Amino acid sequence: MKHSKQIIATIIVIMVISVTMSAISVTPNVSAQEVTPFPSREKILSVTGNAFSSVDPDLANISFGVEIQEKTANAALTANSELMSKVIVSIKQVGISDSEISTSQFSIYPVYDYYQEKETGSNVQKLVGYKVSNMIIVKTDKLDSVAAIIDNAVNAGVNRVDNVFFSLSPEVQSTLKDELLGKAVLDAKSKAQLALSALNYKIIGVKAVSLSEFSMPYPQPMYAMEYDRMMAKSSAPTQIFSSDQQVSTSVNVVFLIGTN
Repeated sequence: MKHSKQIIATIIVIMVISVTMSAISVTPNVSAQEVTPFPSREKILSVTGNAFSSVDPDLANISFGVEIQEKTANAALTANSELMSKVIVSIKQVGISDSEISTSQFSIYPVYDYYQEKETGSNVQKLVGYKVSNMIIVKTDKLDSVAAIIDNAVNAGVNRVDNVFFSLSPEVQSTLKDELLGKAVLDAKSKAQLALSALNYKIIGVKAVSLSEFSMPYPQPMYAMEYDRMMAKSSAPTQIFSSDQQVSTSVNVVFLIGTN
């Protein structure tokens, strides 16, 4: 009996020691120092490259139309439609096709006359008619015909010429964008090499490239005025001159650099 008690006591001691050792083994070493990542040895240089170009426009944009006021909406619409039909025929005589003509604005709205009643002093509005405005845009690559288009349109009855501006067609813009992008990258590389040569460094790679938007000048109207019927009868030819289009783009290149 005494021998059995000794065996049980020994087993209990062994179990206590095992549990204690297990607790010690799973408890994290809070005093251990965490391993920090090794710092990057990359050396970089960020440079912005630019490219510019001045090109002749290949597209003319002409906005003009007819405004007619009559006592009724139907009368104003009929008169406007008849006059616009003559205008379309006149500009087609210059060589403009249907695909080069589009409607930019069409509206019918009442016209009121405002006055004050003597008896009551109240402000009163009186319907005096309706105005119909029909504006079209001609987009053409026939730049030499711009003056003739305007003159023919005015002679046919146009009494509003809003503006004329010159631009680049999508095809030319796409070609220019590709050309300027390459030049901008070369400009960035040239700047980087120039700066690094004085520091005894060189370009060993490219880390990142960021492209900016292709920049086009905002269209500036080169011709804007209204014609009345007397001006429309003028025999003096209209003179329109185009101007170069200034376009640009830029890139930001992050170069990897190293010692020579």
